[in-house]
Amino acid sequence: MKKSIVIFMFCCFCASETACQIYNLDTCKAKAIENNFKIKNAETDIKIARQTKNEAFTKYFPHVEAIGFTFKANHHTLQKDLDFSAFAPIFPALANPVQIKLMEKGRTAGIMATQPVFAGGQIIHSNKLAKIGEEITVLKQELSTDEVDEITEKYFWQLVLLKEKMRTVSTLKEQLEQLYKDVEIALKAGIINRNELLKVELKQHELESEELKLNNGISIAKMLLGQHIGEMHDKFDIDIDSFPDTDIPSKFYIEANTAITQRAEYKLLDKNVAASKLNTKIESGKRLPAVGIGAGYVYHNFAEQTNTFGMLYATVRIPISDWWGKSYAVKRSKLKTQQAENERKNATELMIIEIQQIYNELTEAYEQIMLARKSISSATENLRLNTNYYKAGISTVTDVLDARSLLQKSKDQYAEAGYSYQIKLAKYKQATRQNK
Repeated sequence: MKKSIVIFMFCCFCASETACQIYNLDTCKAKAIENNFKIKNAETDIKIARQTKNEAFTKYFPHVEAIGFTFKANHHTLQKDLDFSAFAPIFPALANPVQIKLMEKGRTAGIMATQPVFAGGQIIHSNKLAKIGEEITVLKQELSTDEVDEITEKYFWQLVLLKEKMRTVSTLKEQLEQLYKDVEIALKAGIINRNELLKVELKQHELESEELKLNNGISIAKMLLGQHIGEMHDKFDIDIDSFPDTDIPSKFYIEANTAITQRAEYKLLDKNVAASKLNTKIESGKRLPAVGIGAGYVYHNFAEQTNTFGMLYATVRIPISDWWGKSYAVKRSKLKTQQAENERKNATELMIIEIQQIYNELTEAYEQIMLARKSISSATENLRLNTNYYKAGISTVTDVLDARSLLQKSKDQYAEAGYSYQIKLAKYKQATRQNK
């Protein structure tokens, strides 16, 4: 009984170890994002930007600092002989000069808190700029996610493409086996010569060669997808081995001018313009007076006498010599803003063209699928007729093999068109933000 239990548990363990994980496209995308280093770096960039924003926010609060100072001189820093000899008749003790020595050593300490009242808008605009910086990192993370999704789609549908072709080869192999049996019977009956049988064998060898190449291709495609999603083993597979039904492209159509406003690229261009304008305001603020108020508490000990006191103060800083130089900095910043606006306009036009181009390619891929389906239908009927003609003795084995080759070619064209359609559909959905 104990041995049976041990064997059962061992079998369960082995089964769990050899179980094949099945993933769909969404799962592959999620795992790719989870394991991609660019996404992880983008998340770190967001955290860095948030710390920068938090740092900028502290500028609204008083600037507090503590200071301390102590010294010991090699002689008194203040020493002087005072002559009071004129008072000697009244005060004889003053007949000789009196020597005064002060400040041989001392120390002082204090704490100051200065609250900025007006800084030319630099603090406000710097905080807005830090917030835009955080928003930019979030948008860049979205772009990184788009890039990862695009690669996942490519690897996933490439694997489906190879599986689709493998299914075609497997079906043709089964049909050829039946044809081989028919030809072999005809050869034994003396109806045909051995050359006809050799033609079938050659076609079988050709399919076996294609099957070998496809198996190797599937293995490599699976390895690429596995590395991308973080599955560095072959104990996984995808949930489909043929392309799904295709929808007409007009079902997904969105006006390009509307779609681009939702794209991360477009939003980034807007953020760059906004950031450039804020930089201009910051440069302008550097030319304005800075006003602050504060309070402090000071302790000092000089001349062997301790004293403490508190104080209130106000500061005004007026840039005078920098006024001329800062005027050029403002002009430079305005020119950079103009550049950012020009880049936004140019990139917007290119994005509109890109969206239309992808839609045209999607439509073309759809039409190729429709044509391939018609070709498959025609090739299937052609094969059926040639097979019947062969059985009736009015067609040759070569005609049947040629018909099978045409059918295989038609199915391969359908698979290629299906792959192109899925890739173009994914790109179009991404370009028009339909996958968000």
